[in-house]
Amino acid sequence: MLHKLIDTTLLLLSYLLVVTSDLRLWQEQDTLTVLMAAIVFYLCASANGLYRSWRISSLSKEISKILISWVLTATLLLGITLIVGVEESYLNISLLVWILSVPVALAISRVILRFVTRNLRKKGFNSRKVAIVGCTRLGEDLASHITENKWMGLRFTGFFDDRKNKDGRITNSRQYDHIGGLDSLLSQAHNGEVDLIIIALPFQAEVRIKEFILDCSDTTTSIYIAQDFESFHMLHGRWSMFGDVPVVSIVESPFYDIDGLVKRIEDIVFGAIIAAVALLPCLLIALAVKLTSPGPVIFKQRRFGLNGQEIYVYKFRTMYCCDDGENIQQATKCDQRITRVGKILRQTSLDELPQLINVIQGNMSLIGPRPHAVIHNQKYRKLIGCYMLRHKVKPGITGWAQVNGWRGETDTIEKMEQRIRYDLEYIRRWSLFFDVRILCLTVYTGFTGKNAY
Repeated sequence: MLHKLIDTTLLLLSYLLVVTSDLRLWQEQDTLTVLMAAIVFYLCASANGLYRSWRISSLSKEISKILISWVLTATLLLGITLIVGVEESYLNISLLVWILSVPVALAISRVILRFVTRNLRKKGFNSRKVAIVGCTRLGEDLASHITENKWMGLRFTGFFDDRKNKDGRITNSRQYDHIGGLDSLLSQAHNGEVDLIIIALPFQAEVRIKEFILDCSDTTTSIYIAQDFESFHMLHGRWSMFGDVPVVSIVESPFYDIDGLVKRIEDIVFGAIIAAVALLPCLLIALAVKLTSPGPVIFKQRRFGLNGQEIYVYKFRTMYCCDDGENIQQATKCDQRITRVGKILRQTSLDELPQLINVIQGNMSLIGPRPHAVIHNQKYRKLIGCYMLRHKVKPGITGWAQVNGWRGETDTIEKMEQRIRYDLEYIRRWSLFFDVRILCLTVYTGFTGKNAY
């Protein structure tokens, strides 16, 4: 309720400031705009999950929800305005300032509120007592997270477990207290001594979990189930519904719905800007390639793209040969196949500039795992676990692995494993801000490297 009240107040105050700064009187049209904005934003924010408990979630996720909700609100408002029709003087710079200032004000309010609540929770106010069922590695990870992040306002009371090991002893935690069995926890729940229970038992304890949840239905304690999905090499997992059945994806692309649209807009906007800046250098490079060695200026090679589909990737030709068969050798130091101009292009990564065409076409992205030759994919998919998961996203001109130094020749399996590790980490962590960070790192350090030859 506090969030909803603050949001509505900020919508009104920010609009009032804009009207005042515009040196005009408040009109009936302004009242309608504010009321409509408040109602539409409330509906969009509620549908987007903004008005839920953020006690155990990060601030960045909450702010991203605010931005998405407001973008939807502003789009709907502008659409309604154009359909209904208003005076041209009403659609001025002040309205644009208001549209841009609202999400900033809402984000700042969340930062302030988080700061206040975190300090109160550290002092013991607004806290919840948490018990964990299962002395497991996952349970210990949860307990450590709770005890180390006091700002969440969660107080860990201990482990409850009545499973026995091979020696007939009760399973115990290495770091935290074992309070008792599940009957003891159930008694505490009945007496209101615990507010939240997290079940961290393994999958095979399904029957015991069901029994305990059924027993807890006679209490008002909140219950969560935690499972170690990371052991399945989880890649951008999310909850979905198959009819009435909830399912969790273990391996999935991050680019669905609004995220896919954001990624595509990012590629088109930044790709077009970079292409415009690189047009003259590309013409000069093409001329240098043509005049210094026989063969085509642009070399295209088959690579694996999104979902393992074959695509043709464009590059400036840097070798005397144009291999794209069943036996492609990676470039090595002092490789005799590389031309004089090609050596400079490869060391500076300027040979990759024609891939901006791939980005505009939509079969590549600016940021993503680097595409490998088809023959290399067939080789490494058999040697490295989860190798093909990198193809759940479009390949990129630059990527997280490249800015961390894992580019160029992979003459050992360990080097390729490191590259794949960073590629999968990129997919798990993806966000628009992460892409911008990689793009900046590419400009700062990513054009050259010790393995670039």
